[in-house]
Amino acid sequence: MAQKEDQFKKVISHAKEYGYIFQSSEIYDGLSAVYDYAQNGVELKKNIRDYWWKAMVQMHENIVGIDAAILMHPTTWKASGHVDAFNDPLIDNKDSKKRYRADVLVEEFREKINQKILKDIAKAQKRFGDAFNEDEFRATNPNVLRRQKQIDEITAELTRVQEENDLEGFKNLIVDLGITCPVSGSKNWTDVKQFNLMFGTQLGASADSSTKVYLRPETAQGIFVNFLNVQKTGRMKIPFGIAQTGKAFRNEIVARQFIFRMREFEQMEMQFFVKPGTQKEWYEKWKETRLKWHLSLGMGKDNYRFHDHEKLAHYADAAADIEFNFPFGFKELEGIHSRTDFDLKAHEEHSGKKLQYFDHEENQSYVPYVVETSIGLDRMFLAVFSNSLIEEELENNTTRTVLRLPAVLAPTKAAVLPLVKKDGLPEIARKIVDDLKWDFNVIYDEKDAVGRRYRRQDAAGTPFCITVDHDTLDNNTVTIRHRDTMEQKRVKIEELRDIIKQEVDVRSWLMKM
Repeated sequence: MAQKEDQFKKVISHAKEYGYIFQSSEIYDGLSAVYDYAQNGVELKKNIRDYWWKAMVQMHENIVGIDAAILMHPTTWKASGHVDAFNDPLIDNKDSKKRYRADVLVEEFREKINQKILKDIAKAQKRFGDAFNEDEFRATNPNVLRRQKQIDEITAELTRVQEENDLEGFKNLIVDLGITCPVSGSKNWTDVKQFNLMFGTQLGASADSSTKVYLRPETAQGIFVNFLNVQKTGRMKIPFGIAQTGKAFRNEIVARQFIFRMREFEQMEMQFFVKPGTQKEWYEKWKETRLKWHLSLGMGKDNYRFHDHEKLAHYADAAADIEFNFPFGFKELEGIHSRTDFDLKAHEEHSGKKLQYFDHEENQSYVPYVVETSIGLDRMFLAVFSNSLIEEELENNTTRTVLRLPAVLAPTKAAVLPLVKKDGLPEIARKIVDDLKWDFNVIYDEKDAVGRRYRRQDAAGTPFCITVDHDTLDNNTVTIRHRDTMEQKRVKIEELRDIIKQEVDVRSWLMKM
């Protein structure tokens, strides 16, 4: 666990040192759980967003995008249930004065038990080698069975207290499990209370005439209220989807883990409208499609897992998370939800307007069902960044820090380096930059010895370094170095564009889906 914490600290410091993420308002000692994306971070974030948008919208003829406003009519949030039910169960430790989400405390306790099971499995696997049967081991090992029984009991009780909103039962569960405060180590807990997460503000010139509105806590509702507008103007036939990326805001009391849980964050969501009765089939299809998108980036199949929800939201008939193995363990990265017709019906009821689709083949109108895919852009950024940061042992007993970002997402695709700052080499290097920048984000770097520049670009995540040397003057060739392998190759200047394109082109990455 300590090793993972150290890795996470390295991720946070590296993100600042190499211009990816800064604390918001840092010169005023910062604003808790709010971050700014720096010069490299904004490029990586944009590239992730583009990679999602191309896969979701550009590659699907029946999915279109919108960009709805952050401020919406306040009745929107009454209809969606956010005014009455958008709450987190919170508990305070009396000694540390720290506040925690009660469900997260229980989930983390449960995950520690699961980690012990995984450790036992890993030991047995090492001991028995190819003869090891994990299913048999899980079904027969007394330690694993005991721990799994404990996990199942915790899960059942957690589901019950959440579904019944049993706040006293929630506290009793925390006390019975002997959960301690991570800061004080004490078990001196307050009662569990519910806290609404929406930010409210006033719209209007004067206090008398102003209306209370909310900063949207999710982007989905902007899609639902525009369902008919998009369907009619786009002449969309069911099944079809509406996608959106944009900011959302939640007054997270227990915001933590860097950019994993923030008060201002960005979502990438798609609501897929289907004929009632077909939602389960589409739900399974989108689970499969979304996992393939993640796997196309090559960050390791073992780093992903599905987690089916034990507690379903009142509007859902199926829900699952794609969890990613962050430096602090497996956590939710993306949600796939079968939302039934709850949203459109609720907006029909509160607005008095019909939100139905007329099916010409069936010759009838109906309220479509919805299958949602929703991913946090900031969480995806953290998944990509933390997975890519590696301390690598080299053959000459030295180490290098390398940020092995998927090349398609890397902020800068190539750095062009003149070997020395004379003899016409900088001029050739500048000419190469001017030529390549029409197609790729490239930079010029002439400071320090070339080896040090290589290390700097490795740590910044740049896939290619192109070195201009004295041989370039004679034969118009340069050295191109690959970040991941450190392999160097002599190529003609006119070949550079095709070499880089082959590695960073979205088509070649998405074709892996």
